Amino acid sequence: MKKLLLMLVLTSALILSACGSKTTGNNDSDTGKAKSVTKVEGNAEKEEDKDSSKSDDSGKVAVDKGLFDVKLTIPESFVEGQTQDELDKVSKDKGYKSITLNDDGSATYVMTKKQHKKMMDEMTNNINDSIKEMIGSEDYPSFKDIKANDDFTKFTVKTTSTDLDLKESFSTMVFYTFGGMYNVFNGSEADNIAVTFVNADTGKTISTSNSSDMEE
Repeated sequence: MKKLLLMLVLTSALILSACGSKTTGNNDSDTGKAKSVTKVEGNAEKEEDKDSSKSDDSGKVAVDKGLFDVKLTIPESFVEGQTQDELDKVSKDKGYKSITLNDDGSATYVMTKKQHKKMMDEMTNNINDSIKEMIGSEDYPSFKDIKANDDFTKFTVKTTSTDLDLKESFSTMVFYTFGGMYNVFNGSEADNIAVTFVNADTGKTISTSNSSDMEE
């Protein structure tokens, strides 16, 4: 459990340190709705109407990938009460184009695609380092190897166990967090994150867990 809590703390830390770009919803005074716009290459736009009265999206990170820039909207809970002056200093130090404190307390970061790629590369390295630390650790002594695909939607864990104990079973939440976090900040869809446990001695699959099952 301690390791899981540490991973969740790491998630928050990564979100705060990785702030590099975001999208805000524009209020539509005629319809009472907010539109979330995702830009793609070729200036094509996809618009999704969302009822502004719903609070489901208030804690989410929104990514807007334009032709040259990337915008990242960080919810108020991750801004931690920073003022516009403080955000301006961060923007200057990081070399971002701008950071705007929004009326709802969220903050919109605007950066170049190169800066966003650097942010994602750093996040990839941090996740991979955390995965390596799990192998043979005090919390997961039976883990012998962990492999992940490039977008962290598939994990394969080799363990000496034949049946998963409670900690091993709960470790799937850590992998779900890694995969979900990476894809949220990358602006990509992750419909499912799969974690497969394999016995290190026999090569037989012990179990496979899917994040999509949690939505059922």
